[in-house]
Amino acid sequence: MAAWSIVSAPAVSPKVDRWLATAAPPTPCVVVDLDHVRRQHAHLAAAFPFAEIFYAVKANPATEVIHTLAGLGVGFDLASDGEIERCWSESIPASRFSFGNTIKRPQDIARAYALGVRLYAFDSDGELCKLAAHAPGAEVFCRLLVPGNGAEWPLTRKFGCHAEMGIDLLLKARRLGLRPAGVSFHVGSQQIDPHAWDKPIATAGEIFRACAARNLALHLLNLGGGFPAQYRTPIPSIAQYADAIENALRATFGHARPRVIIEPGRHMVADAGRLRAQVLLVTQKSRHSHYRWVYLDAGRYNGLAETLGERIHYRLSTSRDDRPVGPVILAGPTCDSTDILYEKAGYELPLDLEPGDAVDFLSAGAYTASYASVEFNGFTPIKTYCI
Repeated sequence: MAAWSIVSAPAVSPKVDRWLATAAPPTPCVVVDLDHVRRQHAHLAAAFPFAEIFYAVKANPATEVIHTLAGLGVGFDLASDGEIERCWSESIPASRFSFGNTIKRPQDIARAYALGVRLYAFDSDGELCKLAAHAPGAEVFCRLLVPGNGAEWPLTRKFGCHAEMGIDLLLKARRLGLRPAGVSFHVGSQQIDPHAWDKPIATAGEIFRACAARNLALHLLNLGGGFPAQYRTPIPSIAQYADAIENALRATFGHARPRVIIEPGRHMVADAGRLRAQVLLVTQKSRHSHYRWVYLDAGRYNGLAETLGERIHYRLSTSRDDRPVGPVILAGPTCDSTDILYEKAGYELPLDLEPGDAVDFLSAGAYTASYASVEFNGFTPIKTYCI
């Protein structure tokens, strides 16, 4: 894989700085700059003129984020009845909804269908039968099982089916009175290899041709998400992703290109957000310990779930960034021994850090507040402020 440099790493936002200084909200909290969300959308739309954008609401379901993106004309990839209701309450037409979860309750399918949702994902015979019963005549697409090589947060095994099964299921969808539209896949979240889409696109082409040979013309290719945010690891530019995907589509489909959808979540909102935490305690476990333990009021169960396995490495900023630093182990506030954020990732923080100091997690606008548990250990869900 090529060596990339950070193209335009988002800096600490002066706008967010000013708001935090003035509002002084209780911590932990997430602050999202809606102007940055708009800019991210503009860059993505310019890079992918050949694709429709469906925002993955699960990344950040804040009403203000949904309202902002709705005004920009995007579609919405929805995972639950709750997300559908949230978007519906913003008066977004159901024609812009895709019910992308492959594991849905029958009553949620029926409710979505009653609201006018006509595009649904599936990856199994059982799900297909539920759709036929509760969303008759709906347009459906089959999610394929693909490896998540190159992704810092893989999405393998639980979702998708093998290509051979996908063909059989699409043909069955037609027999059940549904409208089989095409296929989808997801190469894994925070995917750092722009060529991760190459093989799945080629596989999709094989499925299109196999179905065409059985008089079933498919017309939809959902490329999923996976486009990264800027954490500590250098990433390619979004233009490099678009170029690689464009080349793969041209090689597979030529001029007979299907309708193409992308489902950005993390890429759309992560860099727009900052999670502010406060230091609760700085200590050492022995007189000879090389590491300080830094305990924060934000942890794995109230905003920082993606530190699981130390997969996502947030960039950090503190109120003492101009001071000498030393190695730390970062942990959250709960009485759970798994609430350790970073132990092996090599983080260093100011040596004079003390309780009450602010520690900011940058590029934290995605999968933070939306992941927070409901009052585990009595800690309330993390609040989001959109500015």
